[in-house]
Amino acid sequence: MKYDKILPILAGMITAIVFGFSFLFTKEALVAIAPFDLLSFRFGTATLVLIFLRFMGIIKTNYKDKNLKVLFILALFQPVLYFIFEIMGLSRTTTSEAGIMMSLIPIIVTCLASVFLKEIPSKPQVLSIFLSLIGVFIVILMKDIYTSGSLLGILFLIGAVLCAATLNILSRKLSIEFKPVEITFFMMCTGAIFFNGFSFINHGIKGDLTNVFMLFGDTKVIIAILYLGVLSSVVAFFLTNYNLAKLEASRAAVFANLTTVISVIAGVFIRKESFTIYQFVGTCMILLGVWGTNYYGEKKEKLSSNRDVIIE
Repeated sequence: MKYDKILPILAGMITAIVFGFSFLFTKEALVAIAPFDLLSFRFGTATLVLIFLRFMGIIKTNYKDKNLKVLFILALFQPVLYFIFEIMGLSRTTTSEAGIMMSLIPIIVTCLASVFLKEIPSKPQVLSIFLSLIGVFIVILMKDIYTSGSLLGILFLIGAVLCAATLNILSRKLSIEFKPVEITFFMMCTGAIFFNGFSFINHGIKGDLTNVFMLFGDTKVIIAILYLGVLSSVVAFFLTNYNLAKLEASRAAVFANLTTVISVIAGVFIRKESFTIYQFVGTCMILLGVWGTNYYGEKKEKLSSNRDVIIE
């Protein structure tokens, strides 16, 4: 029973780390490759890995007599629309800015979850989420997001945030009928079909299909594709769907704030960006908010369970 509580939190932390560095790898790859070509290779790689795992019997999927219509809607928001918005936003902003914008997800998810899932957060949870968001805004002010990044890029990232919030809601509903691996497998296959189809048609019109394969001569591109295709698309998405199946949507979404921390750390130690005392304070507030949301969420679950026992 203890592991049932620890594993979702651990899954959320690992996912946040992987997603945090994914912005860095995406930015590095975008120097040498077009946005939609990167997405086509990313999801193509992810799908091949999943098909191999399924063929070997390591993962199992069964979609017979299940509601695939809702699964298609989920795949439309994530990965299709989300990654269109994310990569277009990333191409116009910085790694840290992208991570910071993703921290807005918990607010959107909390609002949607209270309406569609009837998951009303407790007052301490709400305060924890807002504490985390205040930390995000401190980091934003210190990064001068509205001057260093393109306004259009910020708008694209807001679109990605809305899509990610929708994923949190739909995935939790679908977890009743589908296993996390089934949701992940369907999402990756949909992304591979859409983005590879788009890339093929685009290069076909331009008449430069052969130029695409020349990209594999760039080591940075290969490393980015492997990281994004295997770790970020397969491992992290599986953990995300597992996390959403075990935690309330508002608690699961708050791990997006950890992604901000990782993206800032990546900027400081890898891209040699400055890191002020104000950014340190903001980062600490984000971490405290993540802890508070999960801690008080667990206390709320215990109170709810105790009330059920008393009623019985």
